[in-house]
Amino acid sequence: MKIKVGDKVQVITGKDKGKTGKIMEISAKRNRVKVEKINLKTKHIKKRYNQPGEKITFEGFMDASNVMVLDPKSNKPTRVKYNKLANGKKERLTVKSGSSLENSVSATKKVKA
Repeated sequence: MKIKVGDKVQVITGKDKGKTGKIMEISAKRNRVKVEKINLKTKHIKKRYNQPGEKITFEGFMDASNVMVLDPKSNKPTRVKYNKLANGKKERLTVKSGSSLENSVSATKKVKA
């Protein structure tokens, strides 16, 4: 998967088409991502004893193919390619401008699923 936690992405299809947000979680096994403030779901919780009933809103997972990484320079959706560095590590680059995505991602965490 070429998307990492912390990447700024734009939704390219579905009910939230055109909206942008940050990747919060990734499920690589299921090829799904959770984007901040996108694909909002509502869950109704029944009242119990002394607790009142409530509605909880949270982000749901969506397929990774429904989002594209935003180019840091032009702020437009682009594909991602890899470039091998001299020290043997791989660097993620945008196809449109060739700018690096590695410095824009601050936190990386992976989710098991």
